[in-house]
Formats: sequence, C-alpha cells, structure tokens
Amino acid sequence: MLTPSLMHHLSIVPDFRQAWKVQHQLSDILFLTVCAVICGAEGWDEIEDFGHAKLDFLRQYGDFEAGVPSHDTLARVMALVNADQLQTAFAEWMKACHDVTAGAVVAIDGKTLRGSYCRGKGKGAIHMVSAFSAANGVVLGQVKTGEKSNEITAIPELLKLLNLQGCLVTIDAMGCQKKIATQVLQKGADYLLSVKENQPALADAFEAAFPMSKVVNFEGDAYVTDEKNRGRQETRYHIVSDITEDFQDLSYEWPGLKTVGVVMSFRQEGDEAPESPMIRYYISSAELSAKKLAEAARQHWFVENKLHWSLDVALREDACKIHRGQAAENLARVRHIALNYLKGEKRFKGGIRRKQKKAALDETYLADILAV
Repeated sequence: MLTPSLMHHLSIVPDFRQAWKVQHQLSDILFLTVCAVICGAEGWDEIEDFGHAKLDFLRQYGDFEAGVPSHDTLARVMALVNADQLQTAFAEWMKACHDVTAGAVVAIDGKTLRGSYCRGKGKGAIHMVSAFSAANGVVLGQVKTGEKSNEITAIPELLKLLNLQGCLVTIDAMGCQKKIATQVLQKGADYLLSVKENQPALADAFEAAFPMSKVVNFEGDAYVTDEKNRGRQETRYHIVSDITEDFQDLSYEWPGLKTVGVVMSFRQEGDEAPESPMIRYYISSAELSAKKLAEAARQHWFVENKLHWSLDVALREDACKIHRGQAAENLARVRHIALNYLKGEKRFKGGIRRKQKKAALDETYLADILAV
C-alpha cells in the first residue's frame, strides 16, 4: 500500500511552526491537500470544504484531532512549508513504492506553471523539471529551476534524487551537456540526448555524416513508421550507427558515447503538399537498434501527452493563481502525487477527471486509489 509509505514520508517533512502553537499536524495538512486534489479540489477553500465533508474518512489515516484547518491556515502553512524538503519526501516515497525496470525510459522535461506568475509582486512564473517513467505513467521526482537559471542547472539536482539503475534517460537538447551525460552514467543508467545547435560540433558532424539522401536510403540499421491520424499522415525514418569517422574526435569528449541516431519525419495534411522534413539528431551511451531509438524517442514525448496534458486539462494547473511564498511549488508537487495515485488505479476504466469525480463521490473508491 502506498498510503502508509506516503504518510511516513510526509511525517518527516520538518514543521517550521513553534510546537506550542500547532493545532494541526503538518502531515495531516499535507495529506488532506493530497486527498482533496485527488478529488478535484483546486484552491484552499475547496480543500477546506473537502476536509469538512470527509473528516471521518481522513481520521482513518491521520490524527485530525483539532478537526479541519481553515483555508487561511492551509494557505499560510503551504506557503511556508520547505519546498526542498517536500521535494525530497516525494522522491523518497516514489523510490519506496515504484521500481524502475531495466531499459525503461525515464523522460526528463520541463513545464512552466503559468498561473504562478504575479506581476504585482514581481514574481515570475515557476518552471518545474520532472522525471517521468514512460512505461508506468508516473512522476519519479521534480525540481524547480532557479529564478535566474534554467534546466541545465536543475537537471543535475533532479538526477541526484532518483534511482535510475538500468534505465534509459531521455532529455531534450537543453540537457545535452557533457556533465549531465556523465552524471547519468554515474547513476548506473544510459542517456539518449537530443542534439541541436547548442552543441555546434555535434550538429555539424551529424549534418556531414547524414545528409537527407543518406537517411532515406540508409544501408545500415533503419526502421520506418507510417501513421495516419485525423487526416494527417506522418512517415518517420529512424537510423542508428556506431561512431563513424565524423564523430571519432567527439567520442572522446562525450562519456560512454556508443550510438548516434537520426529521426527524419515527413508530415502531410490531407491532399496538401507535404511539409518540409523535420530532422532530429540523437546521441546515446546505449547500443540502440533503430527500432529501440524509435520507441525511446516516442516515449520521451509521453511526458507532454500523458503528464503535462493531464496536469493542465484534468488538474487545471495553469489556471491555478496561487503564488504566495512556496505554495505554488508545493501545490505543484501535490498535484504530481495526486496524478500518480490516479494513474496508478487501473481497475476503473475512466479518464483522470472521471476518476476524480468518482473519488469525490465514493469514499470506498478513494480508499482504493490510496491503496494502489
């Protein structure tokens, strides 16, 4: 069961409040917030309302000796909870309840919380970088980028939190950095990094080694996919190669580099002329086949389709205007916990929004979600 593990990890998040002033335990506040978000609550008022309606249920998991905290208390406490400590608790909880399998794709990508922007207080929108287990559809951990930083500095901090032994870590071009590649290898994993102009030497080598005519007529390991969806047809050519002469010098600079790959896609809408081909370059420390490259590259974009889309559409993350203190970051982490629970429950064949509504109406089903 995940719930005892979650409650254990929430209980070790340090409480910043003076003990003699505490009426509501911090673990109870955090657990109430998680359950309310699972059931569709979007703000402090709704979380308080949920607590009053489900107090007997909540007492099966926590103390709640003083009842339900007010929305003002929820807002104040969640704004002051140490976001780094909650981040660590989340990552440790996922390590305890989720095993990553050898060769599994872990996609690392960032998302901006648009609603966290507040011009009046001079606060920029928060940007979170998440690690997403593509096979299981769950978030393994996430960190916030620094206000004057970017994903290049956040990704190493995220990697420190994760158990990645045997995984294939996919990162877009922003994270195509030698130090990040080294860190992935040190975690016992392999990397698959997208290459763009931010690494000009690599980009030039790809352009020299794999012109368009060679990709389409590649004589080595190649894999072609052809998909039709809503009047759009997309053909993708995937090729992989060992380190060729064009990459020989670069192979000494990039730790563990074994495979270079190219994905070229052609898209056509109905009877219109085909769009210009899109070419993406990849480097990897794993010995990948063309088919494995195709699967891994596709699974990387699950983070957009299965994580970011769910956060925005089902949990309405971008519509959330909470930005006091550390509340936006903490609530983003709670949404990740809630989404992991909702995706983990497999018996009810409904979408995320439908699961939320069912959980709000049926305490037995909410208990099932918490016990997956």
